[in-house]
Amino acid sequence: MVNAGKSNVLWPLLEDVVSYTEEGVIIADAEGDIIFQNPAAIRLLGQPSDDPIDRLSEIQGFNFRSSYLRAAIEMGEVDAAGQPSGRYVSFEETLNLDGFHRVLEFNTGMVETDQGEARLVLIRDCTDKRRLEMLLDPESKVQETNDPRMRSIYGLIQQAAPSEASILFQGESGTGKTELARLVHRLSVRASGPFVEVNCAAIPNSLLESELFGHKKGAFTGATHDRPGRLQSADGGTLFLDEVGEIPLDLQPKLLRAIEDREFEMVGSDKPVRVDVRIIAASNQTLRDMVDEATFRPDLFYRLAVIPVNVPPLRERPGDIKVLVNHFCKELGRYHASGDQQSCSLAQEAMHLMLDYPWPGNIRELRNAVEHGIILAGNRPIRPEDLPQDIQSFSTLSPESAAEPTVTALGEEDKRQRQEREIHEALQQANGSRSLAAHILGIDRSTLWRRMQRFGIH
Repeated sequence: MVNAGKSNVLWPLLEDVVSYTEEGVIIADAEGDIIFQNPAAIRLLGQPSDDPIDRLSEIQGFNFRSSYLRAAIEMGEVDAAGQPSGRYVSFEETLNLDGFHRVLEFNTGMVETDQGEARLVLIRDCTDKRRLEMLLDPESKVQETNDPRMRSIYGLIQQAAPSEASILFQGESGTGKTELARLVHRLSVRASGPFVEVNCAAIPNSLLESELFGHKKGAFTGATHDRPGRLQSADGGTLFLDEVGEIPLDLQPKLLRAIEDREFEMVGSDKPVRVDVRIIAASNQTLRDMVDEATFRPDLFYRLAVIPVNVPPLRERPGDIKVLVNHFCKELGRYHASGDQQSCSLAQEAMHLMLDYPWPGNIRELRNAVEHGIILAGNRPIRPEDLPQDIQSFSTLSPESAAEPTVTALGEEDKRQRQEREIHEALQQANGSRSLAAHILGIDRSTLWRRMQRFGIH
């Protein structure tokens, strides 16, 4: 697209050549007024095709000049007066385009034209490249687990994500089912499309049909205009149905048909609407039991559970507690940083309490506990008294600790040495079997795992 009156700057065939490339091309004059931009640039920047931008400063989501100057300084492309040299520099920006984050790489520099200097900007979409790097990076969140069951789940997700199969995540509230659903979407071929979440438990039954399928004007009292539903909003992408077990029985046949035929009618209409949507569902209830109790349709269950995934609670994956604490320390420490603090750390005694606690609220409760500790600790490491009261008092209230000699009787060091020795002896008697060792010690397997983590026993 050429701005009127300025096309003489371009070579005669330039527009025809670059109009068909997937890489965005922008040419601007020295003042930042855009002389030329190809269709790919308009699309990559999220602009309507009939309303392209006129200046580089109008690019939404970041300040082009600031990013360019920062990149020039980092690459040493500035002269003695601190001005950019004009040679090509590169930088990346993440733009939120219609609710989806795209990673764009910008390469820009000055070129000579018949009318003087102009700025050439080349734009490349590297979202898929960054997604692949995240998948292959051993430090990425995909690999951020010490639990064999979670490693198996991540492996299954990597296999299933590129397919169109429906996935059903089941597990207690707070175990991270939503994050796993988002991961499936990011690793799927639909990653460039929308990811639409619906919490079925948060919407009244009387409104859920309209929320999912949309409605026509006049369909019911208050329907003053046509409103598309979540299925239409997710067209070309993924629809995540959280707490899917809360969908009423009388609405389940319509949802089943929409999933199987990719077709449905809006409320108040008999005209079919077609959509291309992948379904991911989650439930903190066991849907198989609900089928047996006739509170959930078996045909819908089997359609949703093409790939069923049971997410274990945090108390059954104690090896992940330290991993998650460190992750949330880095994530939340930036938001609550004071002075030069950029992350947080836990004193040894505080970590012991975290490892001993059963986490009924799972990962959500652990995240809140870390944030609680960061706020109270300030710039120093988190101590036991900085943690929520439930965690502080658990060890003194639990039957397990009540049956053991007190710290004042044995001394903390003697107690640690005795427990460590008993674990080694039990593992030796059990020939390394943790389940049998836990039985010998009279504790459950998750407690044994936590103590092994605490003492560094592998």
